[in-house]
Amino acid sequence: MTTPNPATAALRDSTPIALGYFTVSLAFGLYCARLDVPTALAGLISFTNLSSSGQFAGLTIIGAGGSHLELAIGVALVNLRYVLMAISLGQRLGPQVGTAQRLLLAAGITDEIYALGMGRRQVGFADYAASMVLPIIGWTSGTIVGAAAGEVLPAPLVSACGVLLYAMFVAIVVPAAVGSRQVLVVALGAAGLSSLLASIGGLDVGWRIIIVTIVISAAAATWLPTRRADLDSGVVPS
Repeated sequence: MTTPNPATAALRDSTPIALGYFTVSLAFGLYCARLDVPTALAGLISFTNLSSSGQFAGLTIIGAGGSHLELAIGVALVNLRYVLMAISLGQRLGPQVGTAQRLLLAAGITDEIYALGMGRRQVGFADYAASMVLPIIGWTSGTIVGAAAGEVLPAPLVSACGVLLYAMFVAIVVPAAVGSRQVLVVALGAAGLSSLLASIGGLDVGWRIIIVTIVISAAAATWLPTRRADLDSGVVPS
């Protein structure tokens, strides 16, 4: 039996990720339509960012009239985990992978693509780059379809579809919270602090995102640490 080329195998393995990205990015496209973001610009945002949480946070800040400083800090904090992923990936790549190639791979680091790449025995430029292709196409095309649909659908229907945004994050958080006490506490703490800041007033949505991210993540790291043994085994205690 012939062993498939690593790049071909990576392309095949990334297909489910691409399909999932297409579905989720429909919600982002509809969200763009609600904020009157042109379809082409919405597609460009997804193509150049490739970050669901970062894009939603950024667009929320823009839609609320936040400053450039709020936008920069908010998106940077939301995407901070990718720095750790990039460091880990860089250590797995061989010396033959140059700086330009590493920068290209860094542009395609997401939770799912990173997990797919790091799950292989060897990580090379060609196979990791191949695993980026279909997910990027799926994420970008789904955004364009969602934004285009939002421009032709009746406004009440587009507004109703806004629940997809919240459904997406609920689908991400709930399964993890069921299996981990830490995740549940962090999710409830973030929701509570965000609601408290919103009720107090006087803070733009961008600064609320920044404050909640810093306070809750710092508190969780201090009082709800994950043991090293659990990290090594891939198990998060509940």
